[in-house]
Amino acid sequence: MNLCVFGSSSEQIDRIYIEKSELFGEELVKKGYGLVFGAGKYGVMGAVSRGAAKANGKTIIGVVPEFFKKRDVLSDNCTELVFTKTMHERKKYMEDNSEAFIVLPGSIGTYDEFFETITLKQLYQHEKPIIIYNINGYFDTMIKMLKKAIDERFMTEACLKLFSLCNTSEEVFNAVENYTPDMYDKYEF
Repeated sequence: MNLCVFGSSSEQIDRIYIEKSELFGEELVKKGYGLVFGAGKYGVMGAVSRGAAKANGKTIIGVVPEFFKKRDVLSDNCTELVFTKTMHERKKYMEDNSEAFIVLPGSIGTYDEFFETITLKQLYQHEKPIIIYNINGYFDTMIKMLKKAIDERFMTEACLKLFSLCNTSEEVFNAVENYTPDMYDKYEF
């Protein structure tokens, strides 16, 4: 089973995010999972791949658009490197070749990946688990924003059941291993 991990490529972030992400990559491999990620060597992405490599991961699939070839940003830890033409193709490959999605702290790209994945689930395009690893409470503000959307009736509370929010790596792996799809009808009011 491959887990797709989304996360930051920034090296400017607090060390706690790097340390917890690297440990998560190690744990992922020790639990028998393969890693699919954005192929970056920096930030959270790089940390997860370093942890997976440190644990002798057999499947560390980096997926990246061809235009990144010109930059020195790709992880050396990949057992396989998949090049796509566009960011959209990158996300599609990651979605098609993973059994679950783990969202670690990140920025615009990470939010894009999370919201696209949850939107596709909401529209019955997949039933895979989506799990937010809320390291250091990073996603608390985003959850407040989603709750405001519920309060303002832009979405229903049932939408929050499309993903799990976990504060520890142990909770993340429990959510993957004990996952039962909880779908809802977006248009049922």
